Formats: sequence, C-alpha cells, structure tokens
Amino acid sequence: MKASLLRIALTVALVVTGAYAFRGPLFSLFFGPGTPPPPHTGLRLGEIPAQAIAIVADGLEVPWEIAFLPDGTLLVTERPGRLVHLAGQRRRVYPIEGVRHGGEGGLMGLALHPRFQETRWIYVSLTADGTSGPENRVERYRFSGGTLTDRTVILDGIPAARFHDGGRVAFGPDGYLYITTGDATNSSLAQDTRSLAGKILRLTDDGRTPADNPFSNPVYSYGHRNPQGLAWDDRARLWSTEHGRSGLESGMDELNLVEKGQNYGWPAVEGDETAVGMVGPVLHSGPDHTWAPAGAAFLDGSVFFGGLRGEALYEARVSETGEGRSPDLRVHLHRDFGRIRVVRRGPDGMLYLATSNRDGRGRARDGDDRILRVNPAVFR
Repeated sequence: MKASLLRIALTVALVVTGAYAFRGPLFSLFFGPGTPPPPHTGLRLGEIPAQAIAIVADGLEVPWEIAFLPDGTLLVTERPGRLVHLAGQRRRVYPIEGVRHGGEGGLMGLALHPRFQETRWIYVSLTADGTSGPENRVERYRFSGGTLTDRTVILDGIPAARFHDGGRVAFGPDGYLYITTGDATNSSLAQDTRSLAGKILRLTDDGRTPADNPFSNPVYSYGHRNPQGLAWDDRARLWSTEHGRSGLESGMDELNLVEKGQNYGWPAVEGDETAVGMVGPVLHSGPDHTWAPAGAAFLDGSVFFGGLRGEALYEARVSETGEGRSPDLRVHLHRDFGRIRVVRRGPDGMLYLATSNRDGRGRARDGDDRILRVNPAVFR
C-alpha cells in the first residue's frame, strides 16, 4: 500500500514538474495562464482608445519575426517553415526548404539587408538537419520580383536543441549582422567562447568575422541562456532580452545592455548576483515573476519587449535611467492578447506586435495568431 501511494505521489510530482519545465497545456492546468504583472502596471486594452490598435493580419501560425519592405508591405516568418508576404488583404507564402520544426526550433529570425533596395537580400535564422544532428543556421536569400532565390548559408553549426535556440537576427548601426543563440540546454556552452551557443554573434553581411570581434570568431558577447530580442537605442547602445531559468524555480528573466566581449554570467550568476568578470542585467524579473521575453524595439526612450509566458507588452524607460538605478518597468496589455513574441517599430512610427498563441504553450483565440499595430502615443 505504501509503495503504491509513493508511486502515485512521484507520478503527480513528475507531471507537475514537467508541466512547469516545459510550459505546455499542463502548465496552465496547474499554475494558470501566466504570471501576475510586476508592481509598475501600465495600460490594459479597455483603457486604450479603439482606434489606437488595429489588426494587420490574422490566421497566422506562430509568427516569429516581421520585416518592413520599402513598398510598405510586410514579410513574416512562421516557425513551421514559411515566409509570408503580406500586402493588404493579399498574402503569398514561400516555403523555406529544410526547416526542422519542433519544440522552440524552426524558422525564426528575419532581417533585411541595410541596402535592401540595392541587394534585395533577406536573412533568416532556422533550425535544420546538420551533418551530426539538428543545428541552427543563418541563411541569405534574394527576394525580388515575387521570387525567393539564391540561397546562401551565412553561418551554420550553431548548436540546436528542442529548447533554447535563440534565433533573432538584426543589422546594427555599424552595418554588421547580429545573431542571438541559446545554450541549446547545455549551460556550460554559454561560458565557452569557442562555442556558438549561448551567445550574441556578429558577422559581416556575407558571413565573415569582423576584424575587431573580441575572440577572433563570430562571438560578440557570451554567458547568455536564451536571448531572443535585440534593439539599439538612440545612442547606438545594444539592448537584449534573455530568458532566465525554468523549471520549479522560474523567473530571473533579463534585460541586458550588451557590450563587446562581455560575459553576462549564465549559468554562474543570475539576478543581482555578482562575480568577477561578469556583467549583471540592467533589469530582471526576480524570482517571483516570469516574462519569458522575446522581440524588442526601442522607441521614444523606452525598450519595448514582448512577454510570452508573461503575456504582456513590457516597457523599460532606459533613457531615464540614472547611474546605478534600474529603469522603471511598465506592463501594458497584460493578458489582453496572450503571448507576445514580436515587437517591432514600423516605418510609420507605430509598434507592431505578433502573438504566439498557437505555439503549443498558449491558448489559441479566435483569429490567432495575429499581427497588431499599436499607436505608442497611448502609453505616454
């Protein structure tokens, strides 16, 4: 009898622990659909004028990134392996061959070349089958005349796993391509500057290592767990969002101010912990809140970033941050649209958000997944 009770107790514990660790439907069953907002609360949907938010597109499947073409139309990556061109009510789908979709991997980041009108180059990050198993890579294509051609592998061999795949790509003010990579569930790789896992990488537009990279390889910064957002502010400073620990002790998500060659601590330190030679976050969620932060954009003195498990649009007022003082954090649209993966500033000065409620960890709603256009003036 005691043995049977013990087996039941262990089964329940494993189910709960697994739900917590993988944040799937079982997680919501036991713990609810997200975490409460931190103390500094912003606006909810009911407090925002209806005309300030518009649905740009719906019926998408796990959109991961948005790029704005010069003609005003949009390119969107869907994690199962599709590039979608949105032109008003018209949409055209371009399958990306070789995408391995599973867990957190698949077709992820997207960036246009800084001279796109001249080169017509777009860059995507994706999970694929490598020579010794799954890997993450960055590929370049020419998008012109309604065709997708000239596939070129810019960087391959990035460690991949079911979880912690990073995946954001963006061109910085210096003209270089930045790439976020997760630790691929092997935390020791984040501290190894010879590994491409758990890093922010920097490359030229054709995949070469810039001469001033700190370790004579693609690594720009290291000690990251799973960074998924990149944004440069009006002083050309690089900000990155990063997923903290998971499992029974969740939380400790981060907003980092990233500098070349610096070590951001994972897995040795987190939160307010310190160690010689390691840099702490400018802001973190603490042990009692989980943002699961994703895409980021800088606008009017703030870094806005999406929350997946946090189900919110977060705003960190970084331009008002004094020496030694963390920026204020505001929480907008908490649970109004579910999981928010993409936050981009559009050429019209608006914020564009994309939900991720069909990724297996959210609760899909009518019309999901959606792209929303939000007037940021409502947050001022």
